[in-house]
Amino acid sequence: MTDPTPQKNTRLRPLPNLIFASRWLQLPLYLGLILAQAVYVVHFLVELEHLIAAAFGSQTALQALVTSIGYKTNVPITTLNETVIMLVVLALIDVVMISNLLIMVIVGGYETFVSRLHLEDHPDQPEWLSHVNASVLKVKLATAIIGISSIHLLKTFINAANYDVKVLMWQTIIHTVFLLSALAIALTDRLMSHTAPAANHH
Repeated sequence: MTDPTPQKNTRLRPLPNLIFASRWLQLPLYLGLILAQAVYVVHFLVELEHLIAAAFGSQTALQALVTSIGYKTNVPITTLNETVIMLVVLALIDVVMISNLLIMVIVGGYETFVSRLHLEDHPDQPEWLSHVNASVLKVKLATAIIGISSIHLLKTFINAANYDVKVLMWQTIIHTVFLLSALAIALTDRLMSHTAPAANHH
């Protein structure tokens, strides 16, 4: 009769246990981001309500939209025109993309740095979460930031008459820097992913 395999002792000493438990200090941060997500949902619904009301002729809602998007013109705006609609829709898309960024940070960050969510067999598990780690999360966040920056830049160019040339130039430069940074992060992650198997093979 063989002896059962002894179970590995996973109890930590007090100091390592305290250090390991310190990861839970991040929990209020993720809860705060969930509240921020709720604020974005409310903002989205308010802007959408204003857009629908303006489409039905509400001047109050129309002026609220014009003010929120920072659109200015020499001719008073009395009806919802194509430019205003485009800027409002881009603003709504911007809110959605920032909300997606928040979801990635909340879910991916908690899973990576705090504790497992045990979603392996859950039917609603996001595809990207099945292989998430710090490197993948970095690349996805960089991609999301580029998308948000692209929306901001498009809004600026549509409303270019109300911006100074320096503002347009700096927004373009910053967007280019975001692009180059994301490419550098993706390239670094690719090189590291190829180097790790080679090191393990040796």
